[in-house]
Amino acid sequence: MIQEGVKIKLKTGELALISEILESGVAYIAEIFRKNGDFSVTIDTIKHNEIASVFEETEKPLATV
Repeated sequence: MIQEGVKIKLKTGELALISEILESGVAYIAEIFRKNGDFSVTIDTIKHNEIASVFEETEKPLATV
C-alpha cells in the first residue's frame, strides 16, 4: 500500500516521494527527482501504473541500551 511520504521508483528510472494520494491505487502527487543532469525536482501527478517499485524503510537502532 502506498502512503504519503513513501519513496518510489518510476518505470522511467527516476526516484520520487509521494506527497499526496489523490485516489489510492490510481493517482498520486509526487516530488520527482529528474534524471536530466541538473538534479531538478518537479511536483507532478503520477498514475499507479507508472510506479516500478516501492522502497520500504526499516529503522534499526544504532545501539541498544
